[in-house]
Amino acid sequence: MSVDTTFPSLGVPDALASVLAARGITVPTPIQTATLPDSLAGRDVLGRGRTGSGKTYAFLLPMLARLSSSKAPRQSRRPRALILAPTRELVTQIQAAMAPMAEPLGISSVTIFGGVGQNPQVSALRKGVDVVLACPGRLEDLLQQGALTLDGIEVTILDEADHMADLGFLPGVKRILDKTPRNGQKLLFSATLDAGIDVIVKRYLSNPVTHQADSAQSPVSTMAHHVFHVHRDARLDVLLDLTSAPGRKVVFTRTKHGAKKLAKQLNASGVPAVELHGNLGQGARDRNMAAFHEGKASTLVATDIAARGIHVDDVALVIHADPPVEHKAYLHRSGRTARAGADGTVITLMTDDQVSDVRVLTSKAGIKAKTTRLGLGHPMLLEVAPGERTKTEPLVLTAPAQPSGQGRSGGGQSRRGGAGRTGGGARSGEARTGEGSRSGGGRRGGRPAGAQDSSGGARSGSGRSGGRASGQGSTGGQRSGGQRSGGRAAGGSTTAYSTSSGGAAAFSAGSRGGRGR
Repeated sequence: MSVDTTFPSLGVPDALASVLAARGITVPTPIQTATLPDSLAGRDVLGRGRTGSGKTYAFLLPMLARLSSSKAPRQSRRPRALILAPTRELVTQIQAAMAPMAEPLGISSVTIFGGVGQNPQVSALRKGVDVVLACPGRLEDLLQQGALTLDGIEVTILDEADHMADLGFLPGVKRILDKTPRNGQKLLFSATLDAGIDVIVKRYLSNPVTHQADSAQSPVSTMAHHVFHVHRDARLDVLLDLTSAPGRKVVFTRTKHGAKKLAKQLNASGVPAVELHGNLGQGARDRNMAAFHEGKASTLVATDIAARGIHVDDVALVIHADPPVEHKAYLHRSGRTARAGADGTVITLMTDDQVSDVRVLTSKAGIKAKTTRLGLGHPMLLEVAPGERTKTEPLVLTAPAQPSGQGRSGGGQSRRGGAGRTGGGARSGEARTGEGSRSGGGRRGGRPAGAQDSSGGARSGSGRSGGRASGQGSTGGQRSGGQRSGGRAAGGSTTAYSTSSGGAAAFSAGSRGGRGR
């Protein structure tokens, strides 16, 4: 890429380039330089670039340029552009990146995903919007309800297409794409181009131009990789030391239970931490991410739901508390640091029984990590996470107060005597996660029972994912009389992390494979 390459020289309209310049973005990334001339010319584009490579602007700029130039009138329930992404967090991040550029052009949008009430989304569609940014599950629901049609779509964008394939979303994506005009422009962006993506490309893209800005396994040059070989009983102590260092940290666990438990343990030990996983309703997700963005929490403890789409500046350290199962997950998790040329450090904690798995993992990921056997007090801890270790009071996040009898994240009333609802509602005291599970197995539109949707929750034959009947033990505490330890009291307004007991051994046992993320 020439140093003289600019967004206007690639064909980006001055109105959009000036917005980028005002945000300090003046030099296109390799994926933007490669794809923009073709996408701005109206070609179908298949773009591959690793996480943090700038794919978001690579598809937003041509979409906004096309909508601005076409001047088509805005119509009720008939959007002009569609962006599909696998998770609510990614949809929200894309919307945040698009808003400053769309507003001066008079281009309106709505985000559509589960875990919140659908009425505001339906209302916005009825008034008319130009762009729909959506997760597949809720979008299919609204299509079946007649809340919108896709016959007016001029540009369709699939972001993180490989992740949608990994999560089993491709059948729903195909049903959605079947409702868009065949002659509309299609832009597909992905970190990897696997066989599942090839099916979409052959069926829906017309003579696409393929651009690969880097190798699928090329590690970021400014990212340092370490493997810490620790005794299982010392793992929590090592995590506490690393997370009490200055700077933002993202810690990954394999299970929702492990993320919840570890966040409580860190908070109880004086490290302000928040959790992010599929069992959280949208309100809790938003509060936790806001706390991390604003610096109230220095550590985000997450499952792989956060490996895509969580763009937070200045994450200095990524810690794999549980090594991921596959190398793609390692690369996407690690991509939360060393973004946009910044430095970053990635640490994988490895116990004796994980040595073989981690060796295979790093080999497939194409990275060379320095392995150190250590425990608390080892000088390497201070080397990779320099600075004074500090402890604070436990973090307490305040949720908006709700009228008595309501317990739903995302608005609306609970059903049947005020049963608690998380992320969309449950009946007869059942906890409901993410986008929401439906009793009787499976969602409308043909999704099989048990399919996981990280835009929402898991669907199972019982209609519950991670939920427990009233009075049954829950992660980190028990539910009794409508009260949840470490959560929000029914009808109350405070979300606080309670102290967990059990130490490293308890965390270790709680975060092994076998539970859903």
